[in-house]
Amino acid sequence: MNRAVKIGIAGTCTALLVAGGLGTYNLLHGLTGGTAGDRSEEAGFDPSTVSTTPPSDTEAVKLARTFLDHWSGRRFDGAARITDAPDTAAQALRQYKDGLHLQKLAFTQVRPAGPSAATPGAAKVTFTVTARVPGGSWSYPSAVAVRKSGNGATAVHWNNSVLYPGLGDDQSLTAGTLPAGASDATVVAGDGKTDLTTFASLRDIAATIRQNAKATGGRPGTGIAVVGADGTGVKTLKTFTKGRAPVIRTTIDARLQSAAEAAVQDPHLGGRPAGTVALDWSNGHILAVAHTGDDGDIAINGIKSPGSTMKIVTAAALFDKAGLTPASPAPCTDSLMANSQLFHNDPGVKPNEGSSLAQAFAVSCNTSFIKDGFHYLVHDGDASALHDEAVNVFGMGSWSIGGGVATTDPSVPPDAQGGDQAAQFIGQGRVSATPLFMASVAATVRNAGFRQPVILPGQHQESAPRPISPRTAGYLRSMMRATAASGTAAPRLGGLPGVGAKTGTAEEGDHTNGWLTAYGSRIAAAALVEGGSSGVDSAGYVVRHLLTAG
Repeated sequence: MNRAVKIGIAGTCTALLVAGGLGTYNLLHGLTGGTAGDRSEEAGFDPSTVSTTPPSDTEAVKLARTFLDHWSGRRFDGAARITDAPDTAAQALRQYKDGLHLQKLAFTQVRPAGPSAATPGAAKVTFTVTARVPGGSWSYPSAVAVRKSGNGATAVHWNNSVLYPGLGDDQSLTAGTLPAGASDATVVAGDGKTDLTTFASLRDIAATIRQNAKATGGRPGTGIAVVGADGTGVKTLKTFTKGRAPVIRTTIDARLQSAAEAAVQDPHLGGRPAGTVALDWSNGHILAVAHTGDDGDIAINGIKSPGSTMKIVTAAALFDKAGLTPASPAPCTDSLMANSQLFHNDPGVKPNEGSSLAQAFAVSCNTSFIKDGFHYLVHDGDASALHDEAVNVFGMGSWSIGGGVATTDPSVPPDAQGGDQAAQFIGQGRVSATPLFMASVAATVRNAGFRQPVILPGQHQESAPRPISPRTAGYLRSMMRATAASGTAAPRLGGLPGVGAKTGTAEEGDHTNGWLTAYGSRIAAAALVEGGSSGVDSAGYVVRHLLTAG
């Protein structure tokens, strides 16, 4: 049967004298024996001809008391012979005793309870079990079902719930030091004490980490527990001495996480689904993850076209592969035809034929980046330059952030065709990303180097094949600072010291999504708002919360 002890909760009333008397059933009889139940056994219960008519209350209680009497007197074979599965019952009753290190057992309040709802054709008998084990006493209500066969013989119907209500066939009971269970560890923030389950956005993440990461510290308590077939704790039933749960420390900053939870609920978003991630840009530690909506965690798995936030990577490719600078020409026209596809700017972007790349970045001119990207980065139909920059400099790929937490990989296809060859440079077409990745892009710029995001300290971090050049990082920081101070991000981030940013608005079906990624003195953050009219007027509110809190 099961290992460890199967908690005995079935039978009826029997031994354990309790001071003051609890109507304890026939202690003397339980210790010396008795043959009342043997007559049922001798009658020959036939499990193949079970009657559909339950035995009478008198018959059921009489047999149940005999069964419990044998059990409390440790006459396990005698108790088992009164059941409809003698071999299984005998082994289980012994395991119950051994697993609980049972010192004394008593059954009280043995009463008929009418027909059994769980076992058709059986009568139910309820009772209270009191078990004395090392550390203390434990009481619980239980019941057995008594059946009658066609020849009139009766028997206790055996299953593991006779030992303890609801005990599974692959479960057993143990008493003493409580076993380590999958749910015992507390997943905490970087402060070592704040439980991540106090944050709505992190409950699923905490549950996953608890199942997959190694806990440290803690002290087990003592009591009684249900254990599984592998010996892992399933449920604590009784605690005699409290222990201290081991902990799994994460990189989460409790104060910043609180700010992130509030940020995605900002009333300016109108209840739209939102997701945000904040990183320590110096080391890649994930400091906050928050989201709303019914489609899962869009902060780390909301794979969408990132819109103009991708212009950070496009600009980096133009600097690295084409030798451009922020002062290089990047004419901003109302529209542009590329590979037979017509592209427009967002409303409010004024044409400027004399625009520089830095100016085009600050106002987020699509046509400027498509024109320069298509001219300098697509050669003989090969449009893989943006993919190479995203992988080699910004670390795009399959990340493991730790603790078994799944994240969705971003994508910049190396084989863009047709209109996608131009659309990729403004974060449209087949380009996709998550707030997690876009926060990492901003972090790479500010740190002048990629640090793969992780949620567990000490988790392995993949490195980028090529570090971002100081020249490129410097150019990008200057353009992102200008965007925050006087460009498209200024309505939300203007006036915040040391901040660089890039906004984005991406078309998706019949609506747009708002994006914004930025860095500050300590953190890099990105946000996505599904249905946001623009990046600054949706995601901008979320990121501002984080930058002012971080």
